[in-house]
Amino acid sequence: MNLRRQTGALPLPPRRHAGEHRIAYRSMREDDLPFLAALYRSTRETELARTSWPEPEKQAFIAMQFEAQHRHYQTHYPAALWLIVEQEGTAVGRLYLERWTSEHRIIDVALIPEARGRGIGGAILRDLMEEAANAGKAVSIHVEKENPAMSLYSRLGFVKREDKGVYDLLDWRSDRKVPTGCT
Repeated sequence: MNLRRQTGALPLPPRRHAGEHRIAYRSMREDDLPFLAALYRSTRETELARTSWPEPEKQAFIAMQFEAQHRHYQTHYPAALWLIVEQEGTAVGRLYLERWTSEHRIIDVALIPEARGRGIGGAILRDLMEEAANAGKAVSIHVEKENPAMSLYSRLGFVKREDKGVYDLLDWRSDRKVPTGCT
């Protein structure tokens, strides 16, 4: 699986809120792929639990889905930042972000189960929202309708812009206030 090389020195997202959780970002590397595949699987565990598939079948399905998602993202978002989210030097998530002229698109943000529900995701999102607001831009993201983080997006002021079937395209406009303290 190839990684698209980032061109130029794209600025990393701000860490005003995320820094309070000792979060840092670094560019994704080839040796991050096993971590990213495991992270991807962690986001699909509820779905996998509903199947009667044996473990080897689940592993094959996840490997195929991860590869397809990774290839799709790398192909359709060529100018994106492909970041590993670290807490005190340990990988705890991923953040894929593309800054467009009119909006910042969060392609994907995911945290390992141990990092969820601790305010890290909300802090990352608030930083991205503040950065976009300072540039007069919106923030958008596709979110699965059944994603538990949907309530966080709602608390932060994201609204559904478009129904995309399994996903909703959510956005937050820079004329809205960035909430404080949402976890």
